[in-house]
Amino acid sequence: MDDKPLRIEEKHPLAIRWFHWVNFPVLAIMIWSGLLIYWANGVMHLGPIALFPDWFYHPGYQEKPPKPGVYELSARLAEGMSWHFLLMWFFTINGILYVLYTAISGEWRHILPSRNTLREAIHVVLHDLHLRKEAPSQGKFNGAQKIAYTGVILMGLGSLVTGIAIYKPVQASLFTQLLGGYTVARFLHFWLMMGFIGFFFVHVAQVIRAGWNNFRAMVTGYEIVADEVTE
Repeated sequence: MDDKPLRIEEKHPLAIRWFHWVNFPVLAIMIWSGLLIYWANGVMHLGPIALFPDWFYHPGYQEKPPKPGVYELSARLAEGMSWHFLLMWFFTINGILYVLYTAISGEWRHILPSRNTLREAIHVVLHDLHLRKEAPSQGKFNGAQKIAYTGVILMGLGSLVTGIAIYKPVQASLFTQLLGGYTVARFLHFWLMMGFIGFFFVHVAQVIRAGWNNFRAMVTGYEIVADEVTE
């Protein structure tokens, strides 16, 4: 039996794990509360198609008299705003602390893309699609992960700036004007949220694909790796 010896290796510092697990429920609730705010005035469209048509809000809207909506989503603006404005402080503080920690500790070296990152990311995608047999080079994070994690940080900054612009369009008029006005800022804020949703599903799928060892590393900070045997 050609088994390689195994050893336990540290992968994620405690601070990184805390930032990750705090951000998970905070971002989830912010997305939910943001949708409650959006549903109060759902103006976003994909071309001529409304993202959330009338039947989604009120399944019985065509009947006479209309039946009350099952979800009553459009009647929860105050609830959505309360949760959103509360959690935005946790989201912002957690994000700032994360960036400061990665900058001071040197963890940024594992996250920021380099000149070879795009090529490595393409190799990762081709390997995941079974179009490339050779496994891509893998450090602490591969090229695709570096691009994704750096992108999420930038998306968080964009969400903060656009959120301030639409929350306080007069007091933060400079942000609002630089973004092209209130309507553009709201449009950008909405699609940044959609980007977070997309990232979430891809991230979870990749975690499942990577297996228990990878998930355990984000919980305990350690992973089990196989030593290369040299003869």
